[in-house]
Amino acid sequence: MSTPEPGEFARAWSAAWNHRDVEAVLAHFHDDVVFSSPVAAELLPGTAGVVRGKAALREYWSTALAAHPELHFDVLGVYRGQGVLVINYRNERGGLVNEVLEFDGGLVRRGHGAYLD
Repeated sequence: MSTPEPGEFARAWSAAWNHRDVEAVLAHFHDDVVFSSPVAAELLPGTAGVVRGKAALREYWSTALAAHPELHFDVLGVYRGQGVLVINYRNERGGLVNEVLEFDGGLVRRGHGAYLD
């Protein structure tokens, strides 16, 4: 399994988030993506924090942006594994977050948001 070049991907990913461009972020994801996050559990009750499909992911991220108008990500590091990128970043509240992205054919098939408690 291949992954995109880590630095380029992280720059494009964070620029899309920081410009609040959900469609640019979604361009990196398969239509049948599965994404898990404790924030999704808070914002989308009934999902148990698991969002399935690009349309549902669009709804989740649009809801998150509306709830956090000050959202901003500063990438601290990017790590490559077998078909996986991990983006370590600091969010607008100073919290440390890891985004674990599993790739299939150059697009993200599964993603996981992991937050430092």
